[in-house]
Amino acid sequence: MATQRYSVTPHPIDTLLTWVKSGEIAIPEIQRPFVWDSTKVRNLLDSLYKGYPVGYLISWRNPTIKLKDGSPSAGKRILIDGQQRVTALMAALLGKEVLTKDYETVRIRIAFHPLEKRFEVRNPAISKDRAWIDDVTKIFGPDADLIELTEDYVHANEGADRKAVGKVLQKVGKIVNNHVGLIELAEDLDIETVTEIFIRVNSAGTELSQADFAMSKISVNETFGGNQLRKAIDYFCHLAVAPEFYSTIEKNDPKFAASDFWSQMKWLKDVNEDLYDPKYTDMLRVAFTYKFGRGRLQDLVALLSGRNFDTREYEEVIAEESFDKLRTGVVAFMNKTHFDRLTMILSSTGFVTSKLIRSQNAVNFAYILYLRGRLEQLPADDLERIVRRWYVMSILTRRYSGSPESAFDFDIRQIDSQGLTRYCESVIENELPDSYWTGMLPQLMDTSSSTSPYFTAYQAAQVRLGDRGFLSTDITVRDLLLNRGDKHHVFPRKYLQRQGLSRGRYNQIANFVIAQSEINIAIGDKAPEQYFAEIAEQARGGVKRYGGICDVPRLRENYAQNCLPGSLLDGSVPDYEDFLYERRRLMALRIKEWFEVLSM
Repeated sequence: MATQRYSVTPHPIDTLLTWVKSGEIAIPEIQRPFVWDSTKVRNLLDSLYKGYPVGYLISWRNPTIKLKDGSPSAGKRILIDGQQRVTALMAALLGKEVLTKDYETVRIRIAFHPLEKRFEVRNPAISKDRAWIDDVTKIFGPDADLIELTEDYVHANEGADRKAVGKVLQKVGKIVNNHVGLIELAEDLDIETVTEIFIRVNSAGTELSQADFAMSKISVNETFGGNQLRKAIDYFCHLAVAPEFYSTIEKNDPKFAASDFWSQMKWLKDVNEDLYDPKYTDMLRVAFTYKFGRGRLQDLVALLSGRNFDTREYEEVIAEESFDKLRTGVVAFMNKTHFDRLTMILSSTGFVTSKLIRSQNAVNFAYILYLRGRLEQLPADDLERIVRRWYVMSILTRRYSGSPESAFDFDIRQIDSQGLTRYCESVIENELPDSYWTGMLPQLMDTSSSTSPYFTAYQAAQVRLGDRGFLSTDITVRDLLLNRGDKHHVFPRKYLQRQGLSRGRYNQIANFVIAQSEINIAIGDKAPEQYFAEIAEQARGGVKRYGGICDVPRLRENYAQNCLPGSLLDGSVPDYEDFLYERRRLMALRIKEWFEVLSM
């Protein structure tokens, strides 16, 4: 018979709130924005008032840790499900301030109407209406006096029944006596088991990632500055997306604004580049893998708990060392020079817009490579060349799309044992041999997914090689990608639809070129035999219909840059499937040429 790995105990809400205030239960999300709107808070109070169930809470006690003096210290309970509900109760009943998604500290005030027995979010009209108790904290505060509150209400509302009002207010005050079930998970459960339990119990099936657990571990540890480190990660990610919130954060969190972390990230207020907007998961992955030489975030959770992987015990000194290393990794991530150099490497490779960044994990590992290369003091040119080529290799092979943590862990351990340059060069050579460009890649490009890594790589190749848009004299693919150029069907979509082709066939990536909108409009849904013949005529001095190319050498160059078969020069259009086969071959060779340029 399997041993039960949890206990379920009903506790009064008042007891749970007392535990939160005393720190017995830690709410890891308390430092992150409160995502519920005020209406949800009102609904929660209404459900409690009516005696409706409000779901279980799930907590997981940190493992007992061995302190430096050898004595044991039992860990706090971490609330891993129910954080928003408990925070809502702390805010509404006890008047605790919460942090909004705009990083503003606010009070959520819920009003109550004793005669109508209903809750409502306080607004200016309610504040002026004596029929409302404009803030329920008056009922739950430590100095609350229900008799006095009842008297004041009856005095202000002529005709109100004192006894009836008193009973209603007593019923409201007793909602903190309602019991909520607390599921407590065994402290020796590993992170993966806890994650699985959370997903199975949570009715919404919300995925709880290992990064969430890591952030929880960080935020509840004030001894080693985890609460400030957690804020640093959150604030950096927020500013990277919305630099205009710099002044808001500085105003609302002056203590953090005085910290070393703030000086490391304040440069973001002047940045509007969105090529790499990391989330906290990305930041943790990069900082952890870079500094610890490991790729699995469950290991970070264990290390921050103080786990000694050799003895399988938990020691305070290991937790302290782990927080120091993670802090160093986070500061390295936030460093302006490092961050700018990474985005410069991506941009100079050809990935000039976030639309071409389809694998955040590939970018994350590129950043890890860069930071490790700096640590190994590789020459700047050599390091940038390695990072460029590794990034391209990783997106073409989808190296980090399946099980990124396993791939991160394997690669970083090999880099530790073999050295960065040696390992990276050997992997690139094995993953992208000569046969890849002429055999494998053209086959992989037989797809209708415009977000496929092969099409984004092809566009990046055109940017890096300076290719001009289809039939453009001066405007480059780079210009078009940065200024909303059109993705044009060489064999027009409506033309192929009339031939009975399905979406998967007419939207083949080998049927796309990047073109100016006016050229795309001029071609419309004409048969390719017609408009290619007209283009050939234009290049020989005929009527100018499509763009400004009026000579054969420039047209030949444009076709070559856009990987179009040479037979089109005289208006000779192959069968559609033959066209796709030939164009995939030419596109693959263009990508190969690009990759060779990146190796120089």
